[in-house]
Amino acid sequence: MQPSEFSPNASHYYGPQREPPLSPAGYVVLSVVMAAFTGPAIVLNATVIIVSLMHKTLRQPLNYALVNMAVADLGTAMTGGVLSVVNNAQGYFSLGRTGCVMEGFAVSLFGITSLCTVALIAVERMFVVCKPLGQIAFQKKHAVGGIALSWLWSLSWNLPPLFGWGRYELEGVGTSCAPDWHNSDPGNVSYILAYFAVCFAVPFLVIVASYVKLMWTLHQVTKIHSTGGAVAKGEMKVASMVILMVLTFLVSWLPYASLALFVAFRPDVKIHPLVGTVPVYLAKSSTVYNPVIYIYLNNQFRKYAVPFLLCGREPRLDDEESEAATMVETAKYKIVSP
Repeated sequence: MQPSEFSPNASHYYGPQREPPLSPAGYVVLSVVMAAFTGPAIVLNATVIIVSLMHKTLRQPLNYALVNMAVADLGTAMTGGVLSVVNNAQGYFSLGRTGCVMEGFAVSLFGITSLCTVALIAVERMFVVCKPLGQIAFQKKHAVGGIALSWLWSLSWNLPPLFGWGRYELEGVGTSCAPDWHNSDPGNVSYILAYFAVCFAVPFLVIVASYVKLMWTLHQVTKIHSTGGAVAKGEMKVASMVILMVLTFLVSWLPYASLALFVAFRPDVKIHPLVGTVPVYLAKSSTVYNPVIYIYLNNQFRKYAVPFLLCGREPRLDDEESEAATMVETAKYKIVSP
């Protein structure tokens, strides 16, 4: 079978290849793995959006950011996830060069927006608990402004490849597209380095700085007001949540960012296509982790989302208030007391 359309920079074909990098069975396995992430991601994120539209009590500043993250993750799952399932099932990228550019742009736009929203959530929690600017509350206008900034930030850094600075190209085993990490052209390398700095490093530093400040404040509250009991348990609960959030962020995005930087600095290095594909799937898997960690562990959302998923049946819930919520409320009202 003759190849259809060749990609000169990535050494991939936009069509059936004579010697594909994986066996047909290997592509089927990748398709199944991607489907295992994509299906739940679509259901969970769509549920968050639907229940937020149904219940006015969920329309609070923090929840605006959570819903925005669900929208971005749903977009990633519907574009990158579904297309990866279909293309892997076929064993090649079937949408041609134009389809590759469109998919690469869409997945990158949604993915970076989701990353920026995670940073926004970290900043919101830090402001609510630590009040670094005094008694300035995180209000609806701040949430809407942060959401708008996340989309504009992502758009501004994913548009350049459409106009010649950088490019979108096939990656890994040739069934999905992303910014071209392999092109050694100086203009392309400069774009990749700038993209890494502002779209990964900046959100990551914001997340770490916000959570470090949050944990320090909660620790000080525990020392001042209690040596144990509910407050200390609350601090441990929040600490566990923060560690979980940061770890899942790193597991999802650090391999992808690290591989991209490595290839940008060493364009002549030989990397097996499957090795280049695994970090891509880890990054896309964040569309499942995010709603579970940030939303379904949130008492407000869980109250409405779980019955919705169970078709109206009420699950057995623990009557005890969340220790994490207790800790946050304690910090909000006591850290500012003389």
